Amino acid sequence: MTQFKDLNLSQALLETLKEKGYDTPTDIQREAIPPILKKRDLLGIAQTGTGKTAAFSIPIIENLVESDIKLMSKRVRALILTPTRELANQINDNVEVYSKKTKLKSTVVFGGVGPLSQVRRLSTGVDILIATPGRLLDLMTKGHVKLDQLEIFVLDEADRMLDMGFIRDIERVIAKLPKKRQSLFFSATMPKDISNLAGSILKDPITVEVTPASTPVEVIEQRAYHLDRSNKPLLLIDILKSHESESVLVFTKTKYGADRVAKHLDRAGFQCASIHSNRSQGAREKALKAFRDREIKVLVATDIAARGIDVDSVSHVINYDVPLDAESYVHRIGRTARAGREGSAMMFCDPSELKYFKAVEKLVGYKIQEVKDHPFFGAPPRVAPVNNPAKKLQNPNLKKKSKGKPKQGSGHNSKKKVVKPSTPNKKRFSGKKKAPAKS
Repeated sequence: MTQFKDLNLSQALLETLKEKGYDTPTDIQREAIPPILKKRDLLGIAQTGTGKTAAFSIPIIENLVESDIKLMSKRVRALILTPTRELANQINDNVEVYSKKTKLKSTVVFGGVGPLSQVRRLSTGVDILIATPGRLLDLMTKGHVKLDQLEIFVLDEADRMLDMGFIRDIERVIAKLPKKRQSLFFSATMPKDISNLAGSILKDPITVEVTPASTPVEVIEQRAYHLDRSNKPLLLIDILKSHESESVLVFTKTKYGADRVAKHLDRAGFQCASIHSNRSQGAREKALKAFRDREIKVLVATDIAARGIDVDSVSHVINYDVPLDAESYVHRIGRTARAGREGSAMMFCDPSELKYFKAVEKLVGYKIQEVKDHPFFGAPPRVAPVNNPAKKLQNPNLKKKSKGKPKQGSGHNSKKKVVKPSTPNKKRFSGKKKAPAKS
């Protein structure tokens, strides 16, 4: 079996990995590290939780230490572009750990926080910069980042980048990169548009694919619950009470929905928090830390956070809403069963979501196990039957319309005088004028 010591890494890096308890590389690490060390372009197709971050950051550190180029102010030697703040922070944390026995400097930049501290860190130059597209372009436009010294470019979570509408930003960044560079491209899925983007960035790449594109990790137990939408909060509480779960991620499709579910769980006595793009960076980091430290059991999130949550032992992922994009399902459930562990994924589906549910099944290539022995199985009629004698009036306080002539000034059936608005330079009415009132 291949060990990290067999991958031609420096002694300093091997010691760091040993301290972290890393002995045996994952599939993506074993396949990707050797060609990256040889400075080949690489196309990596791997699901979340497979050790992808270490697969590119470890050889990048090794190559930068070996080349030992003097860094100029505001310059960057390696750029890692990623879609979300959470993922950017996660990658930076790993890079700092792996490079602690070297003299390399790294930093992270993203939006949602003031730029001044980021500008200060960039002023003397950094070896490795982890960035989200929007903030990076802003800093580049203002002259705080220059890419003419760049040696390595990494586009991470490429499919998610396109899902979030970053394609134009990516193209603008790529236009500023030196022609001579090493490029690494990672994606969990490989649809046509991603393949085209990879072709425009990479030159004669090595392709590494450790799992079939768009296929969830097989150790995840997947189940579906069909029910009426109004029963989803009740089913969620029932599951949280009846299942042995250490930490649970609940995914909703909207920010408002995430906050609403979190409030519902809080009222039911569960320690939880919500995380989405409207939360401040400080609030998001606080919620993530509480979830990692087991201070809260449930974290409710939108899809924007699906790839930025790095928690080793998420026991359950619950899709409170069926994702509108089937591929988002893969990224959501990839938060559990990380690094070969087992995990459980559940999906709540109401009648309006059936077409999205079918799209998920088509993508994964098999029928998801349906749970029928839960108290909310099925869905009540969405529209009351016509000619139902038991059907109540919409407003019981309203009386039936009288057949007789309505009395003047009597309740809802009274007629009101309609007064037409006055028109300038015209008489309001014709006819005989009334006599003035006597005093």
